Amino acid sequence: MSKLKIAVILGSTRDARFGEKPAQWIFDLASKREDLDVELLDLRDFDLPFFNEVASNAWAPSTDPKVIAWQKKVAEFDGYIFVTAEYNRSITAALKNALDQAYVEWNRKAAAYVGYGSVGGARAIEHLRNISVELQMVPVRSGVHIGGSEFFTVWGGGKNEPMSAIEGAIGPSANDLLDQLTWWTRATKTAREAS
Repeated sequence: MSKLKIAVILGSTRDARFGEKPAQWIFDLASKREDLDVELLDLRDFDLPFFNEVASNAWAPSTDPKVIAWQKKVAEFDGYIFVTAEYNRSITAALKNALDQAYVEWNRKAAAYVGYGSVGGARAIEHLRNISVELQMVPVRSGVHIGGSEFFTVWGGGKNEPMSAIEGAIGPSANDLLDQLTWWTRATKTAREAS
């Protein structure tokens, strides 16, 4: 089987965001795998408007050219790794908007999660898992949660050390995440191609 195409989606667009650091880290880790072809998608690069279509593209074609470009990009991939901050116990508005701008492109594909912030982004990831299910994605069990002392070790407002400084704490979870994502991505891709 050919390499599986995986998108690492950076879910924060703030000027002062921290997300670039863990997104680049998980991208680099995933890129070392011989069975994956990985691309980093930064939501800043897509300049998506707030959702304003007549309906989800599950029911009606989208009309905004920026939205259509996003949908085409999302459709290129077999699976996804979402990198999300936790804002007020949920995901960022930018990420929720990006998820809402597509539907059929997400369907029957695997999704994994890297969270950071309060309690390692756990509450944001829980919301994201539910959203993923509604979009007919398959959420993997293992996630990477960067919180507490690990967060303050690598965050720019803390010690600002490289991600390698906390790999001992989060590396095993990342490896589990990638193993599960690869398995489920291969399974869903095989099933999609057979149907």
